[in-house]
Amino acid sequence: MLVLRRVVKLRDYLDQEKEQGGIVGFVPTMGALHDGHMALVDQMLQECTCSVVSIFVNPKQFNDAADLEKYPRPIEQDLIKLNEAGCKVVFLPSPDEVYPEDAVPFELDLSHLDSMMEGKFRPGHFKGVAEVMYRLLNIVQPDRLFMGQKDFQQTAIIRHIIDHFDVPVKFVTCPTIREEDGLAMSSRNVRIDADLRPTSTILYENLVSARKRLGNDSPESISRKAMSNMDIPGVKPEYFEIVDAVSLEPVTDPDQHDVIVACVAAWVGDVRLIDNMVLKGEL
Repeated sequence: MLVLRRVVKLRDYLDQEKEQGGIVGFVPTMGALHDGHMALVDQMLQECTCSVVSIFVNPKQFNDAADLEKYPRPIEQDLIKLNEAGCKVVFLPSPDEVYPEDAVPFELDLSHLDSMMEGKFRPGHFKGVAEVMYRLLNIVQPDRLFMGQKDFQQTAIIRHIIDHFDVPVKFVTCPTIREEDGLAMSSRNVRIDADLRPTSTILYENLVSARKRLGNDSPESISRKAMSNMDIPGVKPEYFEIVDAVSLEPVTDPDQHDVIVACVAAWVGDVRLIDNMVLKGEL
């Protein structure tokens, strides 16, 4: 497994792979890899001849400096996991490699995609996500991009980037990997207080309930009930939204939408968790 830190070295290697007819797959991460990440890597290995995983804790998508500081960085363990999985290349760039001084300023109107749900509670977050993904896609120039469904709003924004800039990449969204009790796997889960860990399944339970109730109850009443259900000791719900999978607009009449997704965010103790579930249709 190659570990490369310079853009020029990575491009030289990938250009050679493509000249030989290789299919380049790419999984962008911020490290602290768990089984959800590794499921993306496994799918990439099945579909591509050259696998690239980036590990870059992007400072531009943190609106809380303390959250950036606390973000786990177990790089040695991550490299061991990727090597054992059979990954070909790990890209470990510095901020200067991703954001060089001579880089053309990034400008893209995300419209309403970054103003709802996560955007309300994390101002500026998706601008940082959009910029780093734009730059990483230009650096790696993959044939296929693999990302998880858990950060659903993020995947919608990345699709917008790909469409807007006409990026020649196939975007593969992979299902959320969950713990046995339903909690969506996340690098943040290790920070959940042990006493509150059983309580954290409340997000998943309300998503399942929403899927069962859609069609019998209005989306508004389902969301309102979910927010009430999550208002328990140790949990602070932020939103429970039922939206169109493409536009992210709130759903009022389910019959008018092909694919509907419920998205949720809540604090469990001092850890903020997000999750989502398809209620109707297929992604």
